[in-house]
Amino acid sequence: MQHVVVILKQTFDTEEKIVITDGKVSEDGVKFVINPYDEYAVEEALRLKEAHGVSVTVVSAGPDRAAEALRTALAMGADEAVRIATEAIHTDEYGISRLLAAFLQTQSYDLILGGNFSVDNGAGQVAVRLAKLLDLPHVSSITELTVNGEQATVVRDAEGDAETLEVKLPALLTAQQGLNEPRYPSLPGIMKAKKKPFRELSLTDLGLNEDEITPKTQRLGISLPPARQAGKLISGTPGEQVEELVRLLRSEAKVI
Repeated sequence: MQHVVVILKQTFDTEEKIVITDGKVSEDGVKFVINPYDEYAVEEALRLKEAHGVSVTVVSAGPDRAAEALRTALAMGADEAVRIATEAIHTDEYGISRLLAAFLQTQSYDLILGGNFSVDNGAGQVAVRLAKLLDLPHVSSITELTVNGEQATVVRDAEGDAETLEVKLPALLTAQQGLNEPRYPSLPGIMKAKKKPFRELSLTDLGLNEDEITPKTQRLGISLPPARQAGKLISGTPGEQVEELVRLLRSEAKVI
């Protein structure tokens, strides 16, 4: 094993308050971070680097601000970063997977790691689409990874159960919470990151045109959930309370 690639996305800090303006999520004054699940992938790649001496490349298809997330990964210990510019592109998960595939088809790698899904859209499509485009075996939601030569043994979270699989490399795996505990960038790491290779690629650099990444989905609308109403205290005997509760669930909550 010589080269591990991590695909990552920059997302809202999970503690940020979501504000909808003109049908879009407002980004004014918002703090952005590495998508938490992608951060597990970065950490796992760095552990493989420490154990096997591999090089680690982080790549993101995102707007200009995504460079910050990539530099954070470099400060954590990744060796090289690549940003595929999307600020002038209108696309979706389908198009993002095409962009990543176009870049990775020019690279040699032993393993691709990513997050199980992103905390903003939560679609979980990019990795599995990318695996299909690259004709790679794919395992999602891994919580353990052991690499031995040209084979990886993984444990994946199967909705509460654990499933153990053996996968021939190269492969694409996505990280679930519990895989590891991501490290914080150190001050020396932050200083070294400034000198590490950082490439920026355009659609033209990848040999693609806008028709090839036309979105396959259309967002019809976006809205916040209804405001939470104050709780109610139901008085009376236990029988009267049950009767009133059923009435409220039927007439107001409309859940029965």
